[in-house]
Amino acid sequence: VKKTENAVGRPKLLFLAVVCGLLLVDGGINEFPVLTGAGAFPGETGGFGWSFQQSMEEVVPLLGYGSLPEQKTQIAEDETTCRTLTTEDLISEELLISQSPEEQTEQDSEHAEQTNGVVVGGFQPAARQVQIDRTQLTDYETLVQNFYAIDANTMAGSDQLSAEKLLGMDMTLAKEGEKPQILIYHTHSQEAFADSVPGDVNTGIVGVGEHLTQILREQYGYAVLHHTGEYDVETRDNAYSRALPAVEQILTENPSIQVIVDLHRDEVAEGTRLVTDLQGRPTARFMFFNGLSRTRKTGDIDYLQNENQEANLAFSFQMQLKAAEYYPGLTRRIYIKQYRFNMHLKERTLLIELGDENNTVQEAKNACYPIAHLLDLVLSGQTP
Repeated sequence: VKKTENAVGRPKLLFLAVVCGLLLVDGGINEFPVLTGAGAFPGETGGFGWSFQQSMEEVVPLLGYGSLPEQKTQIAEDETTCRTLTTEDLISEELLISQSPEEQTEQDSEHAEQTNGVVVGGFQPAARQVQIDRTQLTDYETLVQNFYAIDANTMAGSDQLSAEKLLGMDMTLAKEGEKPQILIYHTHSQEAFADSVPGDVNTGIVGVGEHLTQILREQYGYAVLHHTGEYDVETRDNAYSRALPAVEQILTENPSIQVIVDLHRDEVAEGTRLVTDLQGRPTARFMFFNGLSRTRKTGDIDYLQNENQEANLAFSFQMQLKAAEYYPGLTRRIYIKQYRFNMHLKERTLLIELGDENNTVQEAKNACYPIAHLLDLVLSGQTP
């Protein structure tokens, strides 16, 4: 029996040695260090390539999370997930604090003074429409049910999702000089909309990013750098790994940057269209997205450490809370997944999924106005 066990164990030790060698060569550069050797042996389930990969995943279980279908920022969501993320009734009425007509009038007057009645592109920054009772958000279940959709492959407890902790972090940013303070870029630059011109990124998510850049500059006075590098032209696989060095270089060259927005377009179930009416204009709905560097199967992913994770969560939650009060029904729940998605680079990092493949370019551009307003509300620390 001992001889048989040794015979079985030797191949696994060999596999482990190969894996360690490959990871050393990789140097931890890739966001998803897939065992590429398995891909060199194509075949259907049960074939040599499949058996090789299964053996690797048994020895190093985390490798299974790097398989190609899971490397995308988003995949076509199943019906349950899609329904969770796109429901209109995001906030329970039990969380809303009723306001008297006098309080609403006073609030509208203060808002008019703050905005000076500015209307840009046919859009008027909204006053607060509803008020959410923050005391009820101290309950973890209430917080998650109203604000989050947690992917089945990861887990988040009250130690990470604490309203008191997330609201207690200071996300404000003073406008200083002409050097860029906000970076907008696109890990998936090729994402397009229903009426985008094939091959013209300016009619896709990159063009929408430029529109957001102009609004933040011209209406709110922020110095913004829009990076239009392309990292997913031939394949989306490992786009985050390809984008990372370029973004790091930008941050090195521009140490004044304190806010990062990775702007995406989502992909949803067939027949779904994420659009709502905002001030008489069809406007694409959007979603804030966070990565936890943690899988339900293996726990924390040590090679994807993120010292800014708590601040990332605070930034997206403060944005979501403002959206729920100023633009009810415009945002979807904050979606939490298991990887890092290059959100470790700055405390104030947002990954935004804006609209879907069934939205028009104009619907996506219309959403840039409330996004810019929400950013300004959080960064300036404005209160109603």
